[in-house]
Amino acid sequence: MPRIPRLLVKGEPAVYHVMSRTALDGFVLQNPEKDRLLQIIQQMSQVFFVEVLGFCIMGNHFHLLVRMLPADFYDDHEMLRRFTIYYGPDIQPVVTEAKLKSLREKWSSLSEYMKEIKQRFSRYYNKKHDRRGYFWGDRFKSVIVEKGDTLINCLAYIDLNPVRAGICKKPEEYPWSSLGYHAHTGNNKGFLSTDFGLSDYQELDDASRLISYRRFVYEKAGISEIKTEAPAHADTEAKISRFLKRTRYFTDSTVIGTKEFIANAFSQFSEHFRYRQRKRPIPIKGLAGIYSLKRLSE
Repeated sequence: MPRIPRLLVKGEPAVYHVMSRTALDGFVLQNPEKDRLLQIIQQMSQVFFVEVLGFCIMGNHFHLLVRMLPADFYDDHEMLRRFTIYYGPDIQPVVTEAKLKSLREKWSSLSEYMKEIKQRFSRYYNKKHDRRGYFWGDRFKSVIVEKGDTLINCLAYIDLNPVRAGICKKPEEYPWSSLGYHAHTGNNKGFLSTDFGLSDYQELDDASRLISYRRFVYEKAGISEIKTEAPAHADTEAKISRFLKRTRYFTDSTVIGTKEFIANAFSQFSEHFRYRQRKRPIPIKGLAGIYSLKRLSE
């Protein structure tokens, strides 16, 4: 069966959870490779029209939570600055209106952003290991994520990857994740946005937002600073289990958010689906008020 085209929002900011996995066996992304992949992501995020909300680089795959901005978001002066980052300071920009339009379309594209990251890393890896051929597996996955509660839950799921894998007990102990990046570098050069998706956070400064978000992640994973013998309630255990086990709804649902968000997305993208009867939003167990466009087996 042919796969449906990727769902991409046009003309307005949109948040995506994207994930890509290597085609190679084993955990080939060792610490130096993780460092290099992060450097490439940082460099391309200075060029493309993107805000990085969160990330996690594991041994055989990586996650990004990004907000893509529309093609008209930046003025021509900012375009020239990004041109220098992309092509290097030795290239003198002779930029026509047609060239600017082409670059705007490219740099506001999620697919082009991921293509640049993956191709640049593949070239690095193949050269370092004296090999040829594909490094990445199938095309990257992407899920449109509603802002607010859905966004912060998705971000927590991403940051808890190393905890789920048993690599560490607390997410900030892992340097190649957003919480780890905050803890180890103090969010060096402002790489990560501190917009964690909740309106309650807007009046807080960056440091207070980070503390509140870290507390949120701890609650989702049942992590406590103080050991306690108090048993968890069944509903609490179900919510924690959702974050400490692999959850396909965060990676394969196509669209995730409230009922209204799912309904609007289906109306916008209905022509992409083979069967166009209206899809009902699917409630996700353990995530109150959050729904999926697709029903998934887990």
